[in-house]
This record gives sequence, structure tokens and C-alpha cells, in this order.
Amino acid sequence: MASLNVYSVLVVLFLTCGAVMATKENDQIIKENNCETKMGLPCALEAFTSIFNTGSISKKCCSELVVLGKVCHSALVKRTLENPLFKALNPATIIAKSIQTWNNFLALIDSPSPSA
Repeated sequence: MASLNVYSVLVVLFLTCGAVMATKENDQIIKENNCETKMGLPCALEAFTSIFNTGSISKKCCSELVVLGKVCHSALVKRTLENPLFKALNPATIIAKSIQTWNNFLALIDSPSPSA
């Protein structure tokens, strides 16, 4: 339960406080595309955990992320990496994991549902 609280705090930082540290480019992309309002907090938490830690994501949240769009997804990941709280992370590793996660989302969305 404590780890859920830590991740909740990180997601809130991911969605709000990182704006101060964002480059103009990422900040502009996020603002112009309303990126911070397109995904609910529970799904943002799942996506964040799957990229910045280890976790899985539900098909419902994959759908929300796909609606969010790759431009928003990339800008939010890059903005998070600019936050001093994440300076210990390897940006190349996180971006590669972000791309892999995005591709996994698309594969999950495109996969046929099991027959009832």
C-alpha cells in the first residue's frame, strides 16, 4: 500500500509540478494538446508505473493512452525526465521503455478480444 502512495505522489508530480522544469517545446506541446486532461489518474498511474518502474497496464488504460496520443505520451515522458526527482534515471533507457510500452499498448488494443 505504501508503494501505491509513493506512485500516486510521483504521478501527481508527473502531471503538475514538472511544468516548472519543462522545456518550452514539451510544455507547449502539452498545453496545446491538453495532454494533462485526457487521461484519468488511475490510468496515468498505471502508465507511469509501466514506464518508470515495473508494472502492467490494463486494456482500458491502454485505450486511454492511445486516445491521449503518442505526441502527448512522448512529451509527458520527456517532461518527467527533466524533473530533478528523476535525475538518477537513464533517459535513453526510459525513452526506450516508453517506446516499447507505447508499442505494447497498440498491440494490446489491436489484439482481438477473447470469444465468450
